[in-house]
Order: sequence, then C-alpha cells, then structure tokens
Amino acid sequence: AGSQLREIFDKINNLLSGKFVQCGGRTVSVTQHPEGLDFVYYKLAEKFVNQGEEEVASHHDAAFPIAVVASGIWEMHPRVGDLFLAHLHKKCPYSVPFYPALKEGTSMEEYQRMLGYQVKDSKMEEQDHFLKRMSGLIRLYAAIIQLRWPYGNKQGTHPHGLNCGWRWLAQMLNMEPLVDVTATLLFDFLEVCGNALMKQYQIQFWKMMLLIQEDYVPRIEAITSSGQMGSLMRFKQFLEKCLQQKEVPLPKGALPSSFWRS
Repeated sequence: AGSQLREIFDKINNLLSGKFVQCGGRTVSVTQHPEGLDFVYYKLAEKFVNQGEEEVASHHDAAFPIAVVASGIWEMHPRVGDLFLAHLHKKCPYSVPFYPALKEGTSMEEYQRMLGYQVKDSKMEEQDHFLKRMSGLIRLYAAIIQLRWPYGNKQGTHPHGLNCGWRWLAQMLNMEPLVDVTATLLFDFLEVCGNALMKQYQIQFWKMMLLIQEDYVPRIEAITSSGQMGSLMRFKQFLEKCLQQKEVPLPKGALPSSFWRS
C-alpha cells in the first residue's frame, strides 16, 4: 500500500538525515560513529541492487515500489545514487552497457565474474538463473529512471531520468549483440520503460524501434542457434505488436495515482 511505502521511505530518509530510528529493537543513528553515514549509504545502495536481482527477478511487479523509494532517496541523498550505480554496474556490466573482454592473464573464473555470473567452488551458475538475475537488475533500473517520489521536491529534475535510459538504449544498439543476453535485456528494458520513453521522445522513439526491428534484430538472429531462440522470439513479438499498434503498453505493476491513497 502507498501508506506502507511512505513509512519505509520516511524511516530510511530519517536514518540518512541523522535522526534516531528504531531498528531491530534498538534505537540507532548514523551520528553514533564518525563513518556511520558512509557505511549506511554503501549498504543501502547495495540493498537496493540486491532487491533487483532477488525480488524483481522473481516478481517483475516489485520493480515499481522498490524503484519509487530508491528514486526518492537518490533525489534527497545523491551519494546513494552514485553508490547504487556502482553496485549495479559491478553486478550487471550490461547496465553500463559494457561487455568485458577476456584479457591476457585473467583466469576463466575471474572473467565469468566480470560478466556478472555467480561462481561458487569453481562452478558457474546456470544460464537461466544468470539471465533471470540480469533481468531483475535491468527492470529495476528501467523503473527507477522513469519514477519520482510523489512527495518530493518537484522543482528539480530527476537525478537519473529518462535521458539516461535513452542513452543506454542507443549505446546498446551500437554494440555487437550477445547471444541470449542482448535480446533478453532489450525486452526487459522496453517492457518496463518503453511507454515512458514513447511519451517523452515520440517520433524519435518510433524511429529507434524501427531501427531495432529492421537492423538490430537480424544481427541478433545471425548469432543465435535454433536452440537459443526463446528470448529473441519473445522480443520480436513484442516489437511487432508495439509497431503495429503504434503503442507500448503501460508496464504491468505500474503504480496508478490511486495507489498513493491506499
């Protein structure tokens, strides 16, 4: 409910503002230690990113309530935003976007970690699990760039708004696609913030969508084997439907204005 989100936001904001906050049966304040605030900034940003790869990965709708709180905290405490991006880029280099190259002297295990894979006891995680986590992270990012905390200061601009999403999309299309990863993340990104980008960029947005369909999708097809077509087919169907209807639907789970009265 909207009232619950306000409580969560106020508690985090109070903590970062140096007020005393009830936590785990204790009353704490960042002023109790000279490095308390830096520590809390770091851990909070890490927590937001973790929610992307855990909660949003499993429940896509969760992107919106988490993102609206993260966006509001970012606006009031810019340091959290910088650290959020640092944690996000480390866990998911595709959010930069950046595809790390294998350099001489880098072990395979280290390289897999650089690509965002979890490696435990020299065993790399399954591709499905990896893609699910990356989807959660990109969906959270795509939700943050379009949402503002409704009770914040509306005078300023969004600290990391849709222009950053437009830039991400353009940079993705300037890179050689990767099997599975590129189609999955483009679909996740456009499903979550395509509607907002369409409203903001209008004719430019549709030119971009046409470019993806006519030029970029064939490049993904060229590197995809018949057994790896799932994510690409889903993305192609999404593009076709949007271009036919000249409309990107509102994402499932988006928060209507009535939500804040709940």
